[in-house]
Amino acid sequence: MDTNTGIRVKHPAHPGAFVKHEVLEPLGLSVTDAARLLGVTRAALSALLNERSSLSPEMAMRIEKAFGVSMDTLLRMQLSVDIAQTRHRFGDLDVARFVAGGHSS
Repeated sequence: MDTNTGIRVKHPAHPGAFVKHEVLEPLGLSVTDAARLLGVTRAALSALLNERSSLSPEMAMRIEKAFGVSMDTLLRMQLSVDIAQTRHRFGDLDVARFVAGGHSS
């Protein structure tokens, strides 16, 4: 639990790992073949699948068109990852809480 916020910090699944393990591997598709099918570079797809990059709305749409996985679901997964990563860095932010009519604390 994050002591600064009282909110449990989770480790949600990255959409790239989901696509890799739940879509490409069961279909027996290589990164090269999947990238060609999606119309993206192998490097771009590899970065996503290995969780080195975030999922863009365009890539999510390409995955939906090619494999039928809802882009909405994939983008919600990405948002969950982004939220968890930001919450993890909560203490690093030098921002004081605003208090109306008073001083910040």
